[in-house]
Amino acid sequence: MPGGRLTQQERQQIALGLADGLAYAEIARRLDRPTSTVTREVMRNGGPTAYRADLAHRATERRAHRRRPAPSRGAESVPSSHGRDAEAVREYEETLTTVFMQSGTPKMMSRVLACLITSDSGSLTASELVERLQVSPASISKAVAFLDSQRLVRRERDERRRERYIVDDDIWYESMMASARSTAQVGEIARQGVGIFGQGTQAGTRLENISRYLDFISEAVARAAEQAREVLHTKPQAT
Repeated sequence: MPGGRLTQQERQQIALGLADGLAYAEIARRLDRPTSTVTREVMRNGGPTAYRADLAHRATERRAHRRRPAPSRGAESVPSSHGRDAEAVREYEETLTTVFMQSGTPKMMSRVLACLITSDSGSLTASELVERLQVSPASISKAVAFLDSQRLVRRERDERRRERYIVDDDIWYESMMASARSTAQVGEIARQGVGIFGQGTQAGTRLENISRYLDFISEAVARAAEQAREVLHTKPQAT
């Protein structure tokens, strides 16, 4: 597959593919590029509904001019294992970070979460995250506090009494259940508003519909999360 940056013509083809409703994989196939390259390009430049080839090309040129020519210590310090392509790993982490950001997670929190998820151990200390991401300890602390509040990481002490941040088999289950509870709470508050604004009024009907809808969604999410929980515990197959 060709390397190097996307050309302006390739970006125009991406825009045309998005307009035609093509999947990222199909656009990437037509460009003879990795799917992750197309995904990252789109997500970091407005997403599938707002992507514009000319703006994306100019933004990339500006980022290239601001980028330092020498690689960061963080990029050098992360060892490549299992025969992985270090550049492909770096690009994938950037893509994953961008997708998390597009879903509403702040940038630093997205970077920390992506770093933890793509580490083989699924466990890193604050100092290891600082070294990998080349940010301050305060930034890591703030990011972890946010992720912890969303049930996306958990903390524990290792044998050296260092606090480790962990993404284990159940974090996505816990996060989905927390989201279901939060959605159910909004539904309950909406239900309380029906009595205040009056059943049958426009506001009362709107709140009642919201309540019933969110009740259904929260129950469905909780049920699906419970039914699919064992998927998170699937062990890697021997190769």
